[in-house]
Amino acid sequence: MYHIVKPGETLSSIAIDYRISVQAILDANPLPNPNVIFPGQQIIVPGYPNKETIPYSILISLSERRLTLRKNNQVVKVFPVGVGKMLSRTPTGEYIIINKAPNPGGPYGTMWMSISKKGYGIHGTNDPSSIGKYVSKGCIRMYNRDVEELANIVPIGTPVYITK
Repeated sequence: MYHIVKPGETLSSIAIDYRISVQAILDANPLPNPNVIFPGQQIIVPGYPNKETIPYSILISLSERRLTLRKNNQVVKVFPVGVGKMLSRTPTGEYIIINKAPNPGGPYGTMWMSISKKGYGIHGTNDPSSIGKYVSKGCIRMYNRDVEELANIVPIGTPVYITK
């Protein structure tokens, strides 16, 4: 899988976001100087499928508080979501699903899906009244049944596009 370097990123920050080692990135990329990367540069991220081979994508509109699941660029389903208390709390950009794990409940509901931005994910909730509102610390919050359905459909590596 490829990652396009964003302004301010380092190999270390990229490794943290994808939960892999810097050495794994260095092994996969013949970089003339590993201390110098630049915005727009394409970096191979080992261990994840190439997103071009995954038919699904997730589009999240923060202002509309809506998650749209697409397959081969066709809308499959639209889900209401809760997002960061302020629009700036939820990171915008292009990410991927890097893991999925059932959760025993509590504030993260019954399912957690990490995205390739450390500390952020798509998850359920123990407060269904919060869906459709600006309420989280930056994660994308869904009804438990919705996040479970989504997790059963999308594979690891699914692209996630978050827009204002």
